[in-house]
Amino acid sequence: MNSDHPGTMHPALASTPALRSRLPQVGTTVFTVMSALAQQTGAVNLGQGFPDFDADPALLDHVADALRDGLNQYPPMAGVPALRQRVAAKLETLYGRRYDAEQEITITAGATQAILTAVLCCVHPGDDVIVFEPCYDSYAPAIALAGGRVVRVPLTPGRFRPDFDRLAAALTPRTRLVMINSPHNPSATVWTRPEMQRLADLLAPTQALLLSDEVYEHMVYDGIAHTSAASIPALAARAFVVSSFGKTFHVTGWKVGYVAAPAALSAEFRKVHQFNVFTVNTPMQHALARYMADSAPYLNLGAFYQRKRDLFRDGLARTRLQPLHTGGSYFQLVDYSAVSALPEAEFCAWLTREIGVAAIPLSAFYEGGLEQGLVRLCFAKRDETLNAALARLQRL
Repeated sequence: MNSDHPGTMHPALASTPALRSRLPQVGTTVFTVMSALAQQTGAVNLGQGFPDFDADPALLDHVADALRDGLNQYPPMAGVPALRQRVAAKLETLYGRRYDAEQEITITAGATQAILTAVLCCVHPGDDVIVFEPCYDSYAPAIALAGGRVVRVPLTPGRFRPDFDRLAAALTPRTRLVMINSPHNPSATVWTRPEMQRLADLLAPTQALLLSDEVYEHMVYDGIAHTSAASIPALAARAFVVSSFGKTFHVTGWKVGYVAAPAALSAEFRKVHQFNVFTVNTPMQHALARYMADSAPYLNLGAFYQRKRDLFRDGLARTRLQPLHTGGSYFQLVDYSAVSALPEAEFCAWLTREIGVAAIPLSAFYEGGLEQGLVRLCFAKRDETLNAALARLQRL
């Protein structure tokens, strides 16, 4: 308000020019919408992918120690050296790739910032970027902000495996980047080593880079192994490998992740990173470095979540929902065709309001909103939460 004339609009505000959106197609995400609806209705929220349980008290104690030790000022731009060394050691032990902690590991403000920064550092206006649908909702906006063109290659219907014939057809001299995600959100499939090797073979004659989103790397089940791009030399040489401490250690609100990439790619990544976030929360980095001295918490994560997956799937067997295979991540797709013929988004709204369980429509992960009668549920919850949700779903 103009202080000289209360109740009237200041002339400068009245003439504010209209903003031309950089992301005109982007609105409020379905995750925000469904979480808000769950809160309004008192539904059990199995929609948004976050745990409703806390982290290991030992990790939280390390945070308190770091705060009291005065570790509260800027760390190095690329991240606290001790944490980068822990990450490099983990990658070498698990995947056989030796990354230089000084030049090839960068700590990020979560995986979403890592993905955006990787895209911005290498994609130029007019470049093609291949994504596999269904895909996480931040990929296409990141590509749009870089001026790139999204080229969508569908995963095989029902099984959500990579279709390499369609990938081969999509690759052209304009392809600057290919983005993959395994274990996969939302389908919970895990790429096999032969599939990763086939990808390496297809990319070998090209100049395309790779962004490998591996935030659920430690959540794989039934004795299968996660095949990181870091473990395939031909892929590692062209890849930004992205992961998330938040997902691994049940602290999604900390927004801390990392990128591993060859020195030349990391140098370009850090040029953008330093002017994007510059660096990441200092005491949390020190706490994570101290906590990772013991590898058991992340090595045992698969068994921890497999028990929750099995508890949830056993309960779903007593409903009219049909669960699809879940090989990794903490998500479960279900087919609701025996319950309703509603479109996916409408079914999710009905399920939230009438049954009291919030889910996410799979169609939200497709550009055209492809309808398959499938919704995504998250089992990264306390047993009490899962049992409460199952009791409601069994009323369907």
